[in-house]
Amino acid sequence: MEKIIVTEKTVENYLTKSKIGQFAINPYVGCPHAYKYCYASFMKRFTGHSELWGDFIDIKRARHTINGSQITGKNVFMGTVTDCYNPYEAKYGITRSILGQLVGVDCHLQIATKNKLILRDLDLLKKMKHLSVALSVNTLEENFRRDMDRASTVQERLETLRTLHENGIYTILFMSPIFIGITDWKAIIETSRSFVSEYWFEDLNLRGGYKNVIMQYVQGHYHDSYPLFKRIYVQGDKTPLTEMENEIIAYCRDNDILFSDYFHHEEVIRNPQNKILGKNHVLT
Repeated sequence: MEKIIVTEKTVENYLTKSKIGQFAINPYVGCPHAYKYCYASFMKRFTGHSELWGDFIDIKRARHTINGSQITGKNVFMGTVTDCYNPYEAKYGITRSILGQLVGVDCHLQIATKNKLILRDLDLLKKMKHLSVALSVNTLEENFRRDMDRASTVQERLETLRTLHENGIYTILFMSPIFIGITDWKAIIETSRSFVSEYWFEDLNLRGGYKNVIMQYVQGHYHDSYPLFKRIYVQGDKTPLTEMENEIIAYCRDNDILFSDYFHHEEVIRNPQNKILGKNHVLT
């Protein structure tokens, strides 16, 4: 584990209102997985930290337990701006404690992670009334994965999805972000179809401080794809992204694959009804 600044902080409650679902739970501030493309890095300016995003983590301690009646029948998303199963969860167990409070609560719980540590909590996950778990996988190439983040390996994420599926849990493979010309989205689908209930797709959004980091990385490691990245992210021509999006949608519909399309992420957040859904998709 990298050298991380760890701080414990007291909060009133773990629940916050959210545009992603109706409520969000983020047991930590910061994320030591340090994804190079992490959109949540904007949170740093609200934390008072001078360290780089990925070099600090705040451990939240709530004064009050979760009021189950407040979220009955509601959508609750765990991990909107942090990974609930970052390596420090193994020590502090904040996420496990929260799950214990949610057992028996009639809410629709979604958990997003990139870490196999979630399997530690299978006993609690299997008790949830309405649960789906999303693991992010945007490559089958371990070298690329290692360059992008400090989370679980590609194989560990796929095996985690398989284990969750085998235990009756609704599994989502969140293919995000898709690096056009680099992410082999079709191969990822075919590798995982037997144990994935649904796919989510999201394009790469480049903004803020990490735009130059990603552009330089692509230029240095995937030189053949750099002109395409420059066309999209420097010149502003989104046509290749739209073409890829349409190809993914057609493939999923032709193959009866359940999916949600989160391309143009900011528009979807503002207007959730604009999300393009796959066959037989049920909004939760």
